[in-house]
Amino acid sequence: MSKLLYRLGFWSAKNRIKVLIGSFTLLVVAAIVALSMGIHFGEETSIPGLASQKTLEVMEKEFPNPQGDLGTTQLVLKAPDNETLASDAAQQLIGTQLKKVAADPEVASVVSPYDNHSLNADSTIGYATINYKVPGADVTEASKDTVIQVADTLRDAGWQAELIGDGFVKMATSSPTEGLGVLLALVILAVALGSILTGVLPILTAALGIGFGIMLIIIGTSLFDIPSFALSLAGMLGLAVGIDYALFIIARYRQQLAEGYERREAIAIANGTAGSAVVFAGVTVIIALIGFSFVGVPFLTAMGIAGALTVFTAILLTIFVVPAILELLGGKIKAPAKRAKGTGSNQKAAKRGNVWGRFVTGQPLVAVVLGVALLGTIALPFFHMETGLGNDGHKSPDKTERRAYDLLSEAYGEGYHGPLVILAETDGGQEAAANLTKVINEVKTYPNVIAVNPAVTGPSGKVPLITVMPATGPNDSETIDLVHLIRDKAPEIEQQDHVKIGVTGSTAVNIDITQKLNQALPKFCLIIVGLAFVLLMLVFRSILVPIKAVLGFILSLGATLGFVTYVVQDGHFQNLFHFYAKAPVFNFLPIIVVGVLFGLAMDYEVFLVSRMREEFRKSGDAKKSVLAGIHHSGGVVTAAGLIMVAVFTGFVLAEEPMVKVMGLALAFGVLFDAFVVRMLIVPGVMTLLGKSAWYFPKWLDRLLPNLDVEGEGVMEEVEKKRLEIKNDTKVRRLG
Repeated sequence: MSKLLYRLGFWSAKNRIKVLIGSFTLLVVAAIVALSMGIHFGEETSIPGLASQKTLEVMEKEFPNPQGDLGTTQLVLKAPDNETLASDAAQQLIGTQLKKVAADPEVASVVSPYDNHSLNADSTIGYATINYKVPGADVTEASKDTVIQVADTLRDAGWQAELIGDGFVKMATSSPTEGLGVLLALVILAVALGSILTGVLPILTAALGIGFGIMLIIIGTSLFDIPSFALSLAGMLGLAVGIDYALFIIARYRQQLAEGYERREAIAIANGTAGSAVVFAGVTVIIALIGFSFVGVPFLTAMGIAGALTVFTAILLTIFVVPAILELLGGKIKAPAKRAKGTGSNQKAAKRGNVWGRFVTGQPLVAVVLGVALLGTIALPFFHMETGLGNDGHKSPDKTERRAYDLLSEAYGEGYHGPLVILAETDGGQEAAANLTKVINEVKTYPNVIAVNPAVTGPSGKVPLITVMPATGPNDSETIDLVHLIRDKAPEIEQQDHVKIGVTGSTAVNIDITQKLNQALPKFCLIIVGLAFVLLMLVFRSILVPIKAVLGFILSLGATLGFVTYVVQDGHFQNLFHFYAKAPVFNFLPIIVVGVLFGLAMDYEVFLVSRMREEFRKSGDAKKSVLAGIHHSGGVVTAAGLIMVAVFTGFVLAEEPMVKVMGLALAFGVLFDAFVVRMLIVPGVMTLLGKSAWYFPKWLDRLLPNLDVEGEGVMEEVEKKRLEIKNDTKVRRLG
C-alpha cells in the first residue's frame, strides 16, 4: 500500500492543477445534485422487535392516522398573580389571540385551554394546542412568527406565555460556536507547522472533505432514512480527522525536506509513509462506525454510515489533494530547522527537546502507575451511570421551550411528560367491559401511578387504549420500574381477566431503546476490542503491543464515560460547561463514544508506535526506539490531540443538549487518550517491556500479510534510487 501511495503522491504533485480543479468540480457537482434532490432527513427512531414497538404497531392498525404525524405546538399560559384563566377577561383575551393563530393558512385547528380541559387545579395554568396541516419539521418560519407574536402580546399583558412542541422546536444540528473550535485548531496548526499559511492548509482540505461528505449524506436522505442529528456526528468527525490527517502528512513532508530530499520526492515519501498510516487509521475509524450496524438499531446504523462517509472523503482528500497543494505552494512551506549532528552542544539541545521522552523512559513505572491511577479514578462514576433521552427540561432557562416544560411540570407534575399508553386487547364479549374496568382499577393500585384516564375503544370494539400518568418523569427509575411491573403483571391479567395488555408510548419506547442499547454495549465493545487486537497485530507484528493498546483504549473509554457521568448525571461543573440540569447520560452516547474513540485512539497509536517500530528495526534498541517515537511523532500526536479537543469543544458550546454531551464526551475522550494513554502510559509500558514488546512468532509472521504502514518498502526503494544516482554521478566524474 505504501508504494502505491508513494506513486500517487508523485502523480498528484505532478498533476496538481488537474487534481485541484477535479476536486472542486466534484464538490460543485455533488452540491448541485444534493440541492436539486432536496433535503429529506427522517426522524424515525423505532427499533424492530421491541415490546413497545410491537404494541405500537397493533395500536396503529386499530387507531390509524391517515394524515400521518402532523406538527403541533402548545401555547402554555400562566395567569398573572391574583388572576386565573377561568375569568371572563382572561377567556376573552386568550380567545382573541388564538383567533389570530387560527387565521394562519398552515394551521389546521386551534384548541383552547377551555376546550381541551387543560386548566390545572387552581386554574392558573393551561395550554392551547395548535395543530398544523404539515409535519412539525415543515412548519414555516412565518407560521412560527405568528405564534411568537401572540405569545409576546400575552406577555405584554402580564401573562407568562411559552411555546413547546415539534411544530415550534426543532433540534439544532449545527451552531456558530463550532467555528470557535476551528479557530483554535488554526492557532494550534500555525504553531505546530510554523506558519499561518501552512496551518490553513489542513483546515482547507478538511473543509473540502467534509463539504463533499455532507453533500453525499444529503443525497442519501432521498434514498435512505437518515436522522438529522447524524450531521452533527459526521460534521465533528469529518472536520477533526480531516485536519489531523492533513497535519500528519504535512509534518512528515517537512521532516523529509529537513533531511535533504527534493520537494516532489519529499511529497511522495510523506504520502507513502504518513499517508499509509492515514489510510490505515481512517479505515479503522470507518470499520468502527460501520460496526454500529451490529447493535441492531436502524437509525444508529444510518448515523454510523454517515460518519464513515465523511471519514472516507477525508481520507481521499488527504492523499489526493494535500500532495497537490504542497507542490502548488512550493517553497512557501519551509522545512523545520535541522539540527546538526555530532557536536556536543546540539546533542544537548536534542535532549532538551525531548524532555518528556527522557522523563517517561527514565521513570517508566511511575509514568504507568500515575496514568492508570488518574484514569481509574476518573472512571469511577461510570459504575453508577444511568442512560436515557434528553428533553426540553434540560435546556437553558432562556429557551421558551424549557420554560414551557417547567410550567407543565408545575401544573400537572413531572409525570405529564412521561405518560404510558396501555393497549388492551379483549374478546369483545359481554364481560369485556367489566374485565377492562377490573384491569383499570388494578393499574390504579400500582406504585407511582397518580391517574388513569378512561379507556378509549377503537373501531373494532375489542382494542381499548388506557393512558396512565406516573408521578415521576420519563427518565426516572420509578417510571421504568412501573413499565416493568405492568409487563410482569400482564400474563397474570390475561389469565385471570382475559385481557391482553401491552405498554407503549414514547416513554415506554425510549425505555426499551435504552435497555436495548445497554444490552448491546458489551457485545459491541467485544467486537471493537477484537478488531483492535487483530488490526494492530497485523500492523506492528507484535502480540504485546496490541494487548497494551486495547487495555489503554479501555482505560480512556472508562475515564470518558466516568467524566461524562460526573458532569451530566451527577451535576458537577455544570456551570463551567453550560449544562442546566442533572440528566441521564444520552442513551446512544456510550456506543457512539466506543466506536468513535476507538478509531481516534488507533490513529494516535499508529502514528506514535509506528515510528517506534521503524526505529527499533534500524537500531534494535528498545529504549532508543521509544525516545525516537516521542521525539519524531510526539509533537504531531500532541498537536493532533489538541486539534481534536478544540474542534469538539466547539460542539460543547452548542445549545442542543444532545450535541453538547456528544462534544463533551469526545473532547475529553481524546484528551484522556492522546495525552494520558498514548503520551504517558504507552511509552512507559513500551520501556518496561523492552525488546519483548516486539516479539512475534515467526510462523504467525509468515501467515499474516504485511501492511507496511511505516512505509519501509518506500524508504528502501528511495534509498536504492538515491544510491543509484550517487553511483551514476561518481561514474560520470571518473569518466
